[in-house]
Amino acid sequence: MRSDVLDGDIQCLGIASFRHSFRLLLRISWCNTTQYKIGYCQQSPEKVTWPVETLGSPPPAYFNAGMLLFEPNLVVYEDLLRVVQITTPTYFAEQDFLNIYFRDTYKPIPSTYNLVLAMLWRHPEHVDLNQIRVVHYCANGSKPWKYDETEEHMEREDIRMLVKKWWEIYEDPSLDYKNFMETESKLNPITTAVLATKESDDGDVLTSLAPSAA
Repeated sequence: MRSDVLDGDIQCLGIASFRHSFRLLLRISWCNTTQYKIGYCQQSPEKVTWPVETLGSPPPAYFNAGMLLFEPNLVVYEDLLRVVQITTPTYFAEQDFLNIYFRDTYKPIPSTYNLVLAMLWRHPEHVDLNQIRVVHYCANGSKPWKYDETEEHMEREDIRMLVKKWWEIYEDPSLDYKNFMETESKLNPITTAVLATKESDDGDVLTSLAPSAA
């Protein structure tokens, strides 16, 4: 059995095609990292050479944990719980930890199934939007529910198009999003009352709880 984990700021485009991913092999931000500052990227390491003489060996390959495909394993699960207790916390939390733990065994997923938006302006030669099945709105200002076109790169037409697509699906009357509160109130009246109270106090719950980027 295989399972998939998706971040909350991810959108799947075409579920039928997305199923192919299951056959694959297995607020300091990124802008403050050394890689970003010198322009080094594992997607195109030939563009900027890592300065070994001043910084030592280049950093190991690193994956974005917003989309994970894995086979559940109880032994691995218990070992993860053990190792995390003795691992020094880092800024990118579970993503850093997963990269450390699985550094010798993970296999990268193509951008088709986890398009980190920065790929659009950093490595456009690697992106074909017609083939993309999973979009990850993880750039500053790109969250569709609090989109900010004043942030760098957010004025791009391809970004605008993807944000518009997110809203088209969210507002599709054939989908059941609008009936969430009514359904939830029948299943869990206490939780619904808390959400309703928060919404009246703080405005829209989704917007007030949403981070600007992740």
